[in-house]
Amino acid sequence: MTHPVLLVIAHGSRDPRHAATVHALTGRVRAERPGQRVETAFLDFNAPSVPRVLERLAAQGADEVVAVPLLLTRAFHARTDIPSVLREARARLPRLHIRQADVLGPSPLLNATLGRRLRQAGARPADLPRTGLVLAAAGSTDPEAIAVIAEIARELRHTGWCAVRPAFASAARPGAFPRTEEAVRALRAEGVDRVAVAPYVIAPGRLPDRIAAGAEAAGADVLADVLGPAPELARLLLDRYDAARVVAGASLSA
Repeated sequence: MTHPVLLVIAHGSRDPRHAATVHALTGRVRAERPGQRVETAFLDFNAPSVPRVLERLAAQGADEVVAVPLLLTRAFHARTDIPSVLREARARLPRLHIRQADVLGPSPLLNATLGRRLRQAGARPADLPRTGLVLAAAGSTDPEAIAVIAEIARELRHTGWCAVRPAFASAARPGAFPRTEEAVRALRAEGVDRVAVAPYVIAPGRLPDRIAAGAEAAGADVLADVLGPAPELARLLLDRYDAARVVAGASLSA
């Protein structure tokens, strides 16, 4: 019995660094599990599109696909865009069984990647008690996504930082999180000696660039890289794929 195809669905971007990072990450997934078929598709801007990949898989005789969203929260793309495109594909390709896995976050593996990126950028463990951290996400108007980012910030507060503040690349709505530069300046105003910024973003692009620009404009001491094609993310994609397969198996045996 062959395993279902693992289809990684990324958002896509006009910035070529985005697609390059996604492909590097799916390459890590293949290396992590040799023999597992892994395909990549994009919702927008980049090729191949999700419908085209699913049509090709069906034409090649695949009978089952687990679609794993390369998304950190259950916001609009996970709740609306991806389910919509998968529903349309199921209607066109009735012999291809398509299952959607959960989004990547929150997860201890993502937090571990954040920590490693910060250390690589120069955040030393000995400095954490006098360093404030800005957790900078892309931004969302979705209440659940906002709550998830806030909870991750609370968790990180217990890992040694003197303070942790969530922020968005752009202000989502009144009452949500401040922009990156505003969060950095707020920590400075509170008397924090050093400030580090950690982009909670998978791949480079316009919004991560905005996070970096805000960090630099406000004089942050440390600016970490995006999460990127980290080994932890490759394992997390496989974890979400495996969990979806277990749910599918339980449904069939019930």
